[in-house]
Amino acid sequence: MKAISHGDLSRPIKRWFQFRLTAIISLTWWGIIDTSPRAQELYVFSEPASNIPARSLNLKYAGKFQQGVMSGNPEHRQSVSAQFGLDRKWMLRTGMTISNMYQPATKFESMNLGFKYRFFSRDEVHRHFRMALYADASRSRNNPMFDELTTEGDQSGVQGGIIFTQLLHKLAVSVNLSRMEVLHPRRWQAAHVNAHPYRSHNYSVSAGYLLFPRRYNDYGQTNLNLYLEFLGSRNLGKTGGFLDVAPALQLILKSQTKVNLGYRTQVRGDVFRMSTERWMFSVETTFLNALKRKRT
Repeated sequence: MKAISHGDLSRPIKRWFQFRLTAIISLTWWGIIDTSPRAQELYVFSEPASNIPARSLNLKYAGKFQQGVMSGNPEHRQSVSAQFGLDRKWMLRTGMTISNMYQPATKFESMNLGFKYRFFSRDEVHRHFRMALYADASRSRNNPMFDELTTEGDQSGVQGGIIFTQLLHKLAVSVNLSRMEVLHPRRWQAAHVNAHPYRSHNYSVSAGYLLFPRRYNDYGQTNLNLYLEFLGSRNLGKTGGFLDVAPALQLILKSQTKVNLGYRTQVRGDVFRMSTERWMFSVETTFLNALKRKRT
């Protein structure tokens, strides 16, 4: 008789817990979506059209954790990034990643640079509609292996897109459409040109809702936000795609520090991915007026 290992027992328990978390958050979301008062758009897995405040500096740590499809082992990616609010319309960002997703040991993986330009804003009391253009570029040490294309460390490449965000009291909904191009020497080598996808159309629909506080008294109050995001991609050339759902919770402390916990899992897909489910934990804080001009 085959002995049952600890891993065999823990795997069903882990999946049960993940299913329960997704179900609870999703049911809670649909139960409150018809209510009103004032929203959040600080999404966990995507970005809104809004920028961080002008002249401010945002520092962020993010960790992604998953079970590798090829290795069968726990894998992670750690990133640190900085965002600079140049003014109300322009924002710059840069960052780096380390991971063990493409090799057994944790090593330096990539660097990235990007910007966001908010070109339209219609602001009213307790609501606004905004649009922004953005672009990101990454330089990664990884060779093409999987069919999921990102500028988050997986490949060297560029990505550009447009974001639409609508805020209605406590509810915020955002749509993101983008194009990704992998820039790796293998893209132009005959032996590899059809082995992997090098272009993709990406999209996301994200919604956020402010659960607490019910009524604002001051900016020092702790906020609890609930998010539900759908993130997808469709490859060009070598066809295929996927769609993920990603519920998340977020605490905002003293209006400056965010603590995020999210779970992302595939709803459908027909491409070879590193993993079809992952957890994400991140912490970020904003320093207001950190880039304030010195008076002469």
